[in-house]
Amino acid sequence: MAAAMQDWVQWSLLLVSLPCETRAFYVPGVAPMNFHQNDPVEIKAVKLTSSRTQLPYEYYSLPFCQPLKITYKAENLGEVLRGDRIVNTPFQVLMNSEKKCEVLCSESNKPVTLNREKSRLVAERISEDYYVHLIADNLPVATRLELYSSRDGDDKKKEKDVQFEHGYRLGFTDGNKIYLHNHLSFILYYHREDLEEDQEHTYRVVRFEVIPQSIRLEDLKVDEKSSCTLPEGTNSSPQEIDPTKENHLYFTYSVHWEESDIKWASRWDTYLTMSDVQIHWFSIINSVVVVFFLSGILSMIIIRTLRKDIANYNKEDDIEDTMEESGWKLVHGDVFRPPQYPMILSSLLGSGIQLFCMILIVIFVAMLGMLSPSSRGALMTTACFLFMFMGVFGGFSAGRLYRTLKGHRWKKGAFCTATLYPGVVFGICFILNCFIWGKHSSGAVPFPTMVALLCMWFGISLPLVYLGYYFGFRKQPYDNPVRTNQIPRQIPEQRWYMNRFVGILMAGILPFGAMFIELFFIFSAIWENQFYYLFGFLFLVFIILVVSCSQISIVMVYFQLCAEDYRWWWRNFLVSGGSAFYVLVYAIFYFVNKLDIVEFIPSLLYFGYTALMVLSFWLLTGTIGFYAAYMFVRKIYAAVKID
Repeated sequence: MAAAMQDWVQWSLLLVSLPCETRAFYVPGVAPMNFHQNDPVEIKAVKLTSSRTQLPYEYYSLPFCQPLKITYKAENLGEVLRGDRIVNTPFQVLMNSEKKCEVLCSESNKPVTLNREKSRLVAERISEDYYVHLIADNLPVATRLELYSSRDGDDKKKEKDVQFEHGYRLGFTDGNKIYLHNHLSFILYYHREDLEEDQEHTYRVVRFEVIPQSIRLEDLKVDEKSSCTLPEGTNSSPQEIDPTKENHLYFTYSVHWEESDIKWASRWDTYLTMSDVQIHWFSIINSVVVVFFLSGILSMIIIRTLRKDIANYNKEDDIEDTMEESGWKLVHGDVFRPPQYPMILSSLLGSGIQLFCMILIVIFVAMLGMLSPSSRGALMTTACFLFMFMGVFGGFSAGRLYRTLKGHRWKKGAFCTATLYPGVVFGICFILNCFIWGKHSSGAVPFPTMVALLCMWFGISLPLVYLGYYFGFRKQPYDNPVRTNQIPRQIPEQRWYMNRFVGILMAGILPFGAMFIELFFIFSAIWENQFYYLFGFLFLVFIILVVSCSQISIVMVYFQLCAEDYRWWWRNFLVSGGSAFYVLVYAIFYFVNKLDIVEFIPSLLYFGYTALMVLSFWLLTGTIGFYAAYMFVRKIYAAVKID
């Protein structure tokens, strides 16, 4: 689906890694390509993207010059879902061979003519801030940005800060006029490999930059050999695109090669360098310290209180007095009473286990470098297949819990587990995909791919969920330490702060505080076409998230039982996922303050995929909190003497 879908799964699925250097070694997803002098280096186009519309388009959706034969690369599932449509281009680039200026698709040196319809389309894409993404030897093109910052308020001591922008701008606007970048100056860097004597030198491409320029037709001098001469200095005017009439222009390019000390294994460092690494490190460390400090305090309070409660409950004398002082022992006969809708609860928790296992494995593998950006689409593909295969664990946990809750219809429960959450995800994505189809975007999932996904769902995930559910249902149910009374106990009137929504607000603060800094970088990667590579940080944040969700869930269920409210099953599942509410609030804040989306369909895509993120995050954190609370409740009731 839209490029955002890739990143939705990414963020839902990616955990995080230990803090590690950004220049990490990647297990090669692609073997190094060696070139000799004057070997062809193929330039391919990937797609056009815009953070304003969130709708990717394939390269030849615009009237660029085309080769004699257009060949699309066979793509994996992840690339299709990202909206990538990798295709060859007419650029002729030879290893370590310079080109001053070359004209594309010019017949008899005649300029390219864009009719009114094509001119209007190009002008519309430029006004929507579209970027063009090319690759050379699987390395994406980048535009160099040089920013100057003065230190200590002294304008004379300005330092140059070099950053790179992914892709290059299709064009620019100046007032009401629109200009197209019709000349591309490619700057490719190579690393010369050390070889033995009498061997021909081999080269490897280690960086791919472009300087886009707009040069009007009259300022370009073209000869009969399709070579051209660029105007000197700043004497030229840009190539304007008037959407109300035909436009005539040349598409040209030049090639410049430079030798570099960067080795092939480190060539992605340019794209993964962040301008605010120190801020990122500081924020992560700050989150770690605060969360563990608060977690330590909560743990000390709850452990001391529990020890006191258990010691009092286990005294044989003055039992009645102690029972009046505290309430969680009073509900021992009802605390394990099965809740309403046990099948739906166990199904949602089974999907949460499925998500948890998938995310854990994907982030851990990505942390080791096996899903680096050089393996295009590998992260998305791995996530989809892992979710299918983790169905056996989700089914097993759901089946065992369903039997513990006195359920009997295991076949219906297995079907519910296999279809409830995936069905909601598929339904929302299908509706969004219809809108993307209507825009003729490459982000729309093709019909054959959609059929393949359905076959994976019903051919892999569904049978595995049934298999796991069958064995989970046959296994001995969880052993509850106390018996359940036949007649339910009356629940006293609860105080205002025991309200479910208040509990969600209180329980969500700590987990969200642990991860909101990382959430900013994830959102930037999803919605602003950036690379996300800090899987070490992500793994660390995930561990903190698990710890904080577990502890908050235990505290909330303890307060609820002390208030003599034994209906904790559903409430704990909902409250433990409270941080998902804050993720939704942050997503709205990000939309209003960080993005420049004004049209209906891009807004619909944003909030549609945000809804999927929030739902998945709620399932994940709710499941973590539920199982932590369930273990806690079984533990404390096993520690007291019940008459």
